[in-house]
Parts: sequence; C-alpha cells; structure tokens
Amino acid sequence: SSATMRNLPAGVESMRTGDAKFIQEIFGRFATAMIIGVFAIYSVLVLLFHKFVQPLTILSALPPSAAGAIVALLIFGHGLAINSLIGLLMLMGIVTKNSILLVEYAIKAQRDHGLTMLEAMMDSCAKRARPIVMTSIAMSAGMLPVALGLAGDPSFRSPMGVAVLGGLFVSTVVSLFIVPVFYTLMEDMQSSVARGINKFKGKTTAAEVPETPSALQ
Repeated sequence: SSATMRNLPAGVESMRTGDAKFIQEIFGRFATAMIIGVFAIYSVLVLLFHKFVQPLTILSALPPSAAGAIVALLIFGHGLAINSLIGLLMLMGIVTKNSILLVEYAIKAQRDHGLTMLEAMMDSCAKRARPIVMTSIAMSAGMLPVALGLAGDPSFRSPMGVAVLGGLFVSTVVSLFIVPVFYTLMEDMQSSVARGINKFKGKTTAAEVPETPSALQ
C-alpha cells in the first residue's frame, strides 16, 4: 500500500520499473520538450519584434490555455497522459499565433500611425478579433470529431482533441481580453524602467560635470 511505501526501512527505496518507468521517462521528456519549445518561441519573437518585453505578453496566453485544456480533460474524465500532452504541444503554436496577431498589429499601429498604446491595442482588438475567432472556430471544427472519438482510435485521440478544444476556448478569450491588458501593463512597466534609467543617467552626468566658479565681482 501507499502507507507501506512511505514507511520503508532505512536504506530501502522504491523504484519504478516496466511501464511505470517508461511513462515517467516519457513525461520527463515531454516537460523538457515544452520548456525548449517555449524558449524557442520566445527567441523567435525577440528576433521578430526586436524587444525582450513584448514577447512575454504573447507567452502570457500559454498558462491559461494549458489550464483550460486540463480542466476540459477533467470534465470529460480523461487523465493527463501522452496523448493529451501531444494536444498541449499542438496548442502552444495556436495560442501564440493568436497573440502575435494582436501584438504585432498594435506595435505597427503605434510605430506607423502614431497611435497611443491604448488606441493601438483597441484598434488591434477590433480588427484582429474576427481572424482570431474564425481561426479558433475552424480549428475547433476540425478537432471536434477527434474529441468525440469519431476519428481513429477514440481511446488515444479523444483526450488529445479534448485538450485542444479546451485550450482553444480559453485561449480565444485570453487573446481578446487578457493579452491586451498584459500588453498595456508591460508597456507601462517598460516606460517606467526607461524613465528611471534616463533619470539615473542624467544625475550621473550632472555629477560628473564640474561646476564652473562664478565670476568675481
């Protein structure tokens, strides 16, 4: 029993073997793959936007979408297995794409049209909401037969489809409501840090310049 395994004598430890060991190794590899995937996405976004802060805005949609996928799995009675982890990996690309649509348009609106941060994000939400919703609906329609077990082996593919559908639903809401808020917060934080650095540089420069003595009367 679990109580016996917790109260093992000194020098005795439990070891996973067979299928249990294989599943543990697979989960570890998937966790490593997800971490590498997130880092790769962040690196590409930094190269794309030439900024280090705004890619974090795009990645902010990943945790809520993963939570939505896990909740959907629990609702439909599926566990977190290899097939559902594959669905989470698929979800990462879709979620980041939706966020990129919003953030990229807002950055271009600020740079090319001189809009304020709030105006640019509101304009981006108004003009990018339809493509984001249509993409999510199309992807959901494609994954619905998989989630219902109508395509292939339902025991393997159904959890994957459920994970994608749950994450898609949450990511659509997150992309249109939470990402804009996070974008404005990150912009404000970046502006505050830049002002603080400039103020510090100004004080340092003023301290280094020697004061000229006033002319004698």
